[in-house]
Amino acid sequence: MDAWLWILLGLLGLVGVALVGALIYYSARVWIWLLRLVLEFRIFEVRVGWRYLYNGRRDRGMLSGAAISAGVSVVGLGLMLAGVGGPVGVFALVLGMISTAVFGLLAIFTVFTSVSVLGVALGVAALTIVLAVTTGFQQQFKDKVLGVNAHVIVLKSQTTFAEYRDVMDKAKRIDPDVLAVQPFIFAEMLATRGKGELSGVAVKGVDPKLVRGVLDLDKHMTQGSIDSLAKEPGPNEPPPIIMGKELAHKLKAKMGDDVTVVVPLSNIDWDTASMRSSAPRSRTFRVTGIFYSGFDEYDRRLMYTSLKDTQDLVGRGDQVMGVELKVKDVDRAKEIADKLEAALGGPPYQVQDWYELNHNLFTALNLQKLALVIILTLIIIVATVNMVSALTMMVTDKTREIAIMKSMGSSSTAVARVFLVLGVAIGGVGTVVGLAIGLVTCYVLHAYGYHLDPKVYLIDKLPIDVVPMEVVAVAMITLVISLAATFFPSQSAAALTPVEGLRYD
Repeated sequence: MDAWLWILLGLLGLVGVALVGALIYYSARVWIWLLRLVLEFRIFEVRVGWRYLYNGRRDRGMLSGAAISAGVSVVGLGLMLAGVGGPVGVFALVLGMISTAVFGLLAIFTVFTSVSVLGVALGVAALTIVLAVTTGFQQQFKDKVLGVNAHVIVLKSQTTFAEYRDVMDKAKRIDPDVLAVQPFIFAEMLATRGKGELSGVAVKGVDPKLVRGVLDLDKHMTQGSIDSLAKEPGPNEPPPIIMGKELAHKLKAKMGDDVTVVVPLSNIDWDTASMRSSAPRSRTFRVTGIFYSGFDEYDRRLMYTSLKDTQDLVGRGDQVMGVELKVKDVDRAKEIADKLEAALGGPPYQVQDWYELNHNLFTALNLQKLALVIILTLIIIVATVNMVSALTMMVTDKTREIAIMKSMGSSSTAVARVFLVLGVAIGGVGTVVGLAIGLVTCYVLHAYGYHLDPKVYLIDKLPIDVVPMEVVAVAMITLVISLAATFFPSQSAAALTPVEGLRYD
């Protein structure tokens, strides 16, 4: 049985290779044929193709509808700019813009052509908007992560990290792109205030003199300043602490309020696995600053204290959890992390860059973006299938004219080029209209600031980031698909003979 199974798998493999080879061969033939047609274009074929697209008259009713729709778009834009329309202005602008495109196309082109163009335009618009949103999410998460985190961190697998100053010196000298270095402690704790307010928090101890060079926390401060961490508290005065806006809201804490931080399980003797009679270590801090990064995970849990206060709280003496670096070019963070790890000799030291620390998050975003691009590209392909059917019907409708052209001396390739013009024109107009709708919609969404639930999406506003290269890629993909869609109608038109076209005339 095993021999028969291997024979069957071998046959299936051969069939698969043959099918792939045939697909590559015929695809190459198709593209060579289409390229040859493109390189041999003449003005006459372009003019004939335009005559087939144009409906022969300008429909005043459709032009009036386009003018009214354009007026609705202008009113919607005015409401948005004035800040009084809200969702009504956004809805009026987008709906008016799409209606203007519909009426404008119907006023110039035939119904079949207009439907084909609109199918391509809507697919292009959807792909443009989705790319802008997914890229916006990636950029927002990147900005949020780098706003309150360093670009490279050095950790140690052992419990003691007292030689951090030597590690900092090596990190400063490892590469000219290293801008600043600081030690830190990061620990999960509990924060309480009053009688009922309690929350699990992540306390990060930082060097008040070095933190500004490593973290961009300054631009996220809504109250107070990070300089407050460097101030020495007076007698019987609690040390300073900075917390996220959502955490402050949860604890009902304001500037100047006192918050108690408790180190969980600090009263357990891990050597004997027994609990001491004393209570867990705790310390009271005073709120001297509140930040808002827009990243819910940080705003709801993160607190900053000075490194010395955190060391006293965790009871480890002059030790840290790690060292973090800020680099000039974040795209070189991986390279610098590898150089530093090699300089430190590897284990027990572990050096990670910002992308590796958030690998799961950014991998999920990339996969989501890829899936959406594939799905929406299929929508464009479906629209081009509609274009193929429209061109095929046009070939049938223009059989007599094709026969006359051939009887007057036009070659089969010249006739094929006419229908190639039709397909490229439909794809080109659809691409331009779709990009216009997509880009304006992106501008509207960005200006309006569509609100998101930060508990679900981690950020509070819909991010929009239009990348010019992605827009160009959308246009090129659409034009290539449109060009490929003209192959079969062009072949069909080129294969017609004058006798078939004039048989019943």
